[in-house]
Amino acid sequence: MKNNKSWLFYAIVTMLTWGVWGAFSDQPDYPATLTYVVWAISMIPCALVALANIHFRLDVRKKSFWLSLGVGLLGAGGQLALFQALKYGPGYLVLPMISVAPIVTVILSSVFLKERVSRLGIVGILLAFVALVCFSLSGKTDESVSSYLWIVFASVVFISWGIQAFVMKLANNHTPDAESVFVYMAISAVALIPVALLMTDFSQPVNHGFNGPWLTFLIQILNAIGAYTLVYANRYGKAMIVAPLADACAPVISCAISLVLYAHFPSVPQIIGIVSAISCVLILGRE
Repeated sequence: MKNNKSWLFYAIVTMLTWGVWGAFSDQPDYPATLTYVVWAISMIPCALVALANIHFRLDVRKKSFWLSLGVGLLGAGGQLALFQALKYGPGYLVLPMISVAPIVTVILSSVFLKERVSRLGIVGILLAFVALVCFSLSGKTDESVSSYLWIVFASVVFISWGIQAFVMKLANNHTPDAESVFVYMAISAVALIPVALLMTDFSQPVNHGFNGPWLTFLIQILNAIGAYTLVYANRYGKAMIVAPLADACAPVISCAISLVLYAHFPSVPQIIGIVSAISCVLILGRE
């Protein structure tokens, strides 16, 4: 599926898998750092599928290797920094800051890749950012701030994830297949498992039952699948469109699932976010 609209198909798959993942990601009773470990492991089955698709002929050229490895390290490193940011600051401060990371992607793609969109496309991108901010602000609580170190770590996440989508496009431009890019992403994620283990407080009890690592794996595999299809979306589409589109629309799926399963009626910011995200899909789908 490599026509000029195939990027939209892969972006929609990413939205769906990340949307379901987001709706259930808080269900397991498991430490965040160990959740990272399980997520990294869940990347392995997808990586094996990717390798099978290219008959286990992984692109080992230096430029492809370093760019693809960089994509993985930026994503996984950002994830670890996010755990630290949430340790020092509440989610209602951290998440809005990192949610607009695609703005970094848009700027880099415009300057260095010379990507351009129509005026209507610009409206679609702006609507994506409206949706991101609305969903981030909708969960505000009265948590206290223990340290302003959260700003440092949140900034690391913001920059890492913004650059990641840009580098992912670069990697796709220099690698003959999207599968090799994803395999190196998986290798990067697994390589940082020791760091996540060092960050884990094993003096606290760890749930080893089904709703611990096993349920975590079933949920995190959706995250991994979404990351896999995101590589394809970036390969066939413009990074400055794919990044905000995927990040803005996944929360709509999560919100819809929460409404059905938990009778959670969306707040006003969420309603604005839903309308903005749907409008964004309809507009950017025409690009």
